[in-house]
Amino acid sequence: MLKRLHISNFALIEGVKVNFPVNLAIVTGETGAGKSIFLEALSLVLGARTDVGVLQDKTKKCIVEAEFFLGNYNLEEFFKANEIDFETTTILRREINPEGKSRAFINDSPVVIMILKQLGEKLVDIHSQHETLMLNQSSFQFDVLDSVAETQTLISQYKKQYQLCNQKKKILAELEEQELQAKKDLDYYQFLFNELEEITINSGDLKNLEEESSTLENAEFIKLNLLKSANAISDGDSNLLSHLALIKQQLQQVVKFGDSYKTLSERANSLYIELKELANDLEDTESKVVFDQNKLEDINSKLDKLNRLLKKHNAKTEEELISIKQTIEEKLQQFGSLENQIESLKKEITSIKKDVTQLATDLTKKRKAGIPAFEKEIKTILNDLSMPNANFKVELETLPEFGANGFEAIQFLFSANKGGDFKALNKVASGGELSRLMLSIKSIMATKKALPTIIFDEIDTGVSGDVADKIGQILLRMSEKMQVISITHLPQIASKGKFHLFVYKNDESSKTISHIKELNKDERVVEIAKMLSTGNPTASAIKNAKDLLNQN
Repeated sequence: MLKRLHISNFALIEGVKVNFPVNLAIVTGETGAGKSIFLEALSLVLGARTDVGVLQDKTKKCIVEAEFFLGNYNLEEFFKANEIDFETTTILRREINPEGKSRAFINDSPVVIMILKQLGEKLVDIHSQHETLMLNQSSFQFDVLDSVAETQTLISQYKKQYQLCNQKKKILAELEEQELQAKKDLDYYQFLFNELEEITINSGDLKNLEEESSTLENAEFIKLNLLKSANAISDGDSNLLSHLALIKQQLQQVVKFGDSYKTLSERANSLYIELKELANDLEDTESKVVFDQNKLEDINSKLDKLNRLLKKHNAKTEEELISIKQTIEEKLQQFGSLENQIESLKKEITSIKKDVTQLATDLTKKRKAGIPAFEKEIKTILNDLSMPNANFKVELETLPEFGANGFEAIQFLFSANKGGDFKALNKVASGGELSRLMLSIKSIMATKKALPTIIFDEIDTGVSGDVADKIGQILLRMSEKMQVISITHLPQIASKGKFHLFVYKNDESSKTISHIKELNKDERVVEIAKMLSTGNPTASAIKNAKDLLNQN
C-alpha cells in the first residue's frame, strides 16, 4: 500500500508531502486545482513517460518519491530476479533534471524505467476517466474474465506455450525459406562439385602436368640431345672419357714428387668417375623418353580441365581450388542438415501445439464455468447502483484455431432497460452506465487480485444523489481488503473516507502554485458543505455535510 508521496518541482506543485491511510482516502478540489497533477506525479514514479516540460523551475530537477509497504504481497521474487534488495518498506524515486534526463531508483538502487514500471503495475491500479474506454477492449475483457474465473496461472502457462509455438513457427518458416532457396541452388552446387570431383586435384599438379606435357611434345628433340651428350662423353675415338683417361695416367706418374700432384691426380680420377656416371645416366634417361600420343592427349586434357576450373572459380592455385571444393561440399551437406532440422522442428511444433490445445481447452472450460457467477454478481452490484433492469452478458465465440487468448474471442454485452437487446458496450451504454459497470467490475476484481492500492479518478462521472452514495458504499467495502484512493466531486462519496485530502492553488508572486493538505474534521464539514451548495455554504449545507459525515 502507498504510505507516503513526496512531490517536488512538478508542474504547478512546488513541494508537497502527503501521508496516506490504510483504507479509503478521498481527494477533492476545484476543477483545475491540480488533482490531475497529483495523479500524473504518481504515474511518473510508477514508470510513466515524461519530459522536461513537467519542471516548474527549469533550473532545478523534479523529484517524485513514493513509499510503499510491501509486507504481504509476495514480491520478493521480483526483487531477487532484478537484483534489488527487498525491504518491506520500499521507496520508489524518479528524478528529471533540467536537461530532461530521467533517473529511477528502487530503495536507492538505480534501475531502468521498465523495471520501475513493472513494479508499479504490481503496486497500484490507477483508474482514470478514460480507462472506462478499456471496457470495449478484448484484452481488458479477457483480463477481467481470467481474474474472476481464477485462471491467471493457466493463462500465464498458455501464453508462454503460445508464444513458444509462434517462435518455433517463425523459425520453421525461415528454415523452409532457406530450404526453398537451397533447392534452387542444389543442382547448381552439385554440378560444380561433380565437376571438381572428376579431376584429382593436389598441390603442385599444374606444374607437374605442364612439365610432363612439355617433355612428351619435345621427346625426339630431348632424346637426340641426350644421346649426343652421352656419345660425346663415352663414344667415338675422341670422346671425353678417353682424353680424361690419358690425363689420369699422366698425373699418376708425377704423384711421387709431391702431395700437390697427388691431389691433382685424385681430382682427375673423381672427374673420370663422375663423367662416366653422367654418361650412363644420360643413356638411361634417353631410353626412358618415349613419345606417347595417347598419354600426351590425356595429360593435355587434364591440364585443360584444371586451367578451366581455375579460371571458372577465379582461383590462382590448386590450394584455392581445393578450398572452394570443400566449401561447396559443406553447402551440399548443409542441404541434408536443413531437411533434418525442418523435420525435427515440425515434430517439436506438433508437440507444443498439443500442449497449447490442451491448455486452451482447460481455459475454455474454466472460463465458461466462471461466467454465470460473474454475470450474476455484476447484475447484483448494478442493481445496488440503481440499475435494477440492467443486464450484463459475457459472450465467447469459438475461433477456428487458438489465438493469443485461447480458442475464443470475447465480448461484453449490456442492456440497460427491461426487455432490451444485448449490445456491445460502445453501442448501448452511457457515460454514467459505463462508470457504474466499470466500478462493478473493479470491485469484483479487487477480491481476486492482490493489488495493494487502487486509485479511482472520478469514477462517479455521470451519476449523482443516491447512486453516488451507493458508489461510495462500494468503495468503502473495497477498502476493507485494499487501499482505495478516490478523486471525486460528489459529497456523497467524499463523506465516506476517514482521510480527506484537499487540492487547491494560490497565486504566489509571479506564479500559480498547487497545494495538497489533509483536512481535519471541521475543515471536512466546510469542504463537503461547499460541494453541496453553490458559493459560500449555507447553514443547511453545513448541517447536511455533518449528517453525511456522521453516517459513515
